[in-house]
Amino acid sequence: MKYALLTPSNTQVRINTIYCLGQNYADHAKEMGASAPSSPIIFLKPNSAVIANGEDIVLPMMSQNVNHEVELTVLIGKTGRHIPRDQAYEYVAGYGLGLDMTMRDRQLEAKKSGHPWTVAKGFDTSAPLSPFVEARLVADPHALEISLSVNGVRRQHGTTASMIFRIDTIIAYLSGIFTLMEGDVIYTGTPEGVAQVKPGDEIDASIPGVGTLHHRIT
Repeated sequence: MKYALLTPSNTQVRINTIYCLGQNYADHAKEMGASAPSSPIIFLKPNSAVIANGEDIVLPMMSQNVNHEVELTVLIGKTGRHIPRDQAYEYVAGYGLGLDMTMRDRQLEAKKSGHPWTVAKGFDTSAPLSPFVEARLVADPHALEISLSVNGVRRQHGTTASMIFRIDTIIAYLSGIFTLMEGDVIYTGTPEGVAQVKPGDEIDASIPGVGTLHHRIT
């Protein structure tokens, strides 16, 4: 079982479903050769993909091009279905930092064939996840700086203000399709600057006031 840590109470919450948003920043959609989506693009990761801060990210042998994607993550704190936007934040237990590691070559093959992205997105160690800080301690989740560096060189930098679909919209949309449950995690999308990583690389990511991650690529 995988657990999320909610601080400062140091409560452990069992991780259930991991929902991820694709292309939720316009500049990232552009660098992927796509236009901004008119509705949220949703895919899933298994909770077996989660690793904690400091653990190694293992590159699958079936891919020659694994990319980093840094994201704000949201921990759901209670069960809800058909949640109105104006009540969405009542269901948020905390905010964290995550990496959506992606086999880009496999994803592009899947897109061309009209196949799901599960293999490209859900492999073991593809979901590094920081502890979550309690939601009450984050004044505005849409006013956060987000960045990622590889070997000390910054590759991604942006703000959560640039999200196409804000967190209340995401929660309302998801809960209209799926019953959201305590321990569900939402990856909210990545800013531009995604790029390939190689064995021996060191990744450092941060959202000040929310979390940091450090991982070695093996």
